[in-house]
Order: sequence, then structure tokens, then C-alpha cells
Amino acid sequence: MRLPIIAGNWKMNTTLKEAVALVREMRDKLESIKGAEKVVCPPFISLAAVADLLKNSSTQLGAQNMYFEEKGAYTGEISPAMLAGLCQFVILGHSERRHIFGESNELVNKKVKAALKAGLKPIICVGETLEQREAGRTEDVVTTQTKGALDGIAASADIVIAYEPVWAIGTGRAASGEAANATIAIIRQTLVRLYGSNIAQARRIQYGGSVTAQNIAEFLKQPEIDGALVGGASLKADEFVSMVEQAAAIKGGR
Repeated sequence: MRLPIIAGNWKMNTTLKEAVALVREMRDKLESIKGAEKVVCPPFISLAAVADLLKNSSTQLGAQNMYFEEKGAYTGEISPAMLAGLCQFVILGHSERRHIFGESNELVNKKVKAALKAGLKPIICVGETLEQREAGRTEDVVTTQTKGALDGIAASADIVIAYEPVWAIGTGRAASGEAANATIAIIRQTLVRLYGSNIAQARRIQYGGSVTAQNIAEFLKQPEIDGALVGGASLKADEFVSMVEQAAAIKGGR
């Protein structure tokens, strides 16, 4: 029994005022939905305000990134200690962090360890570029990234993995449900090799990459896909609520 999880990654969008308005617009609607875990991940500047709005709510809060050190001379960075008690989740290893900011598998692994130590739940992103996909390297890339992120991580660690093919993120070109399911099956088999079948079958793996309210059902109907990490569509209250409703309807009762 894997509870579906829909997480909205707002990326570098919304002012503080806009973030508050967006959460207010969908908070009550999300609260009425049972059978799916709901997470919103606004920019750092809005975390405290959104946390206040979501207090005593079933909708959880996530950060979009963090550094692995607890404190120090790291201008512009946010530490796990700063996030602990403020939010529950943190997105790590997103392709935009890997490809724009040069984050390596080793750095992602340090962040995962630091997040878990601080009591945060990492959403660990893996995925191949279009060039890697066309070269037939998808399995090698997602396997290497998954193993790298989880190096030294205990089987009991509370993690979520998000498969986000780089070529599908923000492009409007989503993977097909079957193709995403096949790659997520590869990721789950990697977890089997690392932790055994029971642990692997209990871990949730999302799909991310141009997911909308119109196409999410195609992914949710696949047996290996346990939800979605949603980008641009999560900035529209009605669309995000619809995706959570569909997740609860399709996966919430299994």
C-alpha cells in the first residue's frame, strides 16, 4: 500500500503576496481530499508565511533545495537546521540544480544525508537528458543517479524518489505513461538491489515533467507510478486541486 503523493514545485515563481493568495485559494479544497498526500514547495521567502497558513492542515510543506552544512560562511545558502520544524519535505537533486548549477551525485548524496539527519523527508530527483535518452543511456543514468543519491542511506530512511526526464521538464513534452512506468520500474529494481524487495515495494516514486490535470491520469494508472512532482501546473489552484483529486480517486483506495 503506497499512498500517492502529489507535490507542487513552484520553482522561482510567486512573490510572498502571490504565494499566500495561492495557498488560501486551494487550502480548504485540498483539506477535503483524503487518500493522497499533498505537498506544496514555494520559494524560501514564502515558507514561513505558508507554514502559518497550513498549520493544523493535512497539506504539507516542502523546500526546493538546501545545502548540506548546518551553518557557516556559505552566502546565499539555506541549511537543514533552518528548514527543520518549518517544513516537512525538501526537493533534492532536481535537474535544474544538476544542469544549471552543476550539482553532482556526490553533492546530492551529502544533501540527502543532511536532510535525513535534520528530520526532513527528501524528494530525490533523477532523470536523463534528451541526448542521453537518444543514446540509449536512460537505464544507466537513472540507476547511477539513484545509487549515488542513496549511497550510505539506511533502508529505513523516509524518502521519495521523483523520476523527471530532463527533456520533459517545462517543455510541454511529457513522457508517455508507459515509458515513464518502464523507467520507474528500473529505478524500483535499483532499490531492490540496494535494500531488498519489501523496502523497494514500499518506497514511493513519482513522475515529473510537464504533468497537468489533463494528462496526470495517464501516469497515475500505471502500476509503478505513485504520484507526481508538478511544476508549472501547480501554480494554478484549480489545476493542482484536480491533480490531487485524481490521485486520490485512482490510487488512494488501493
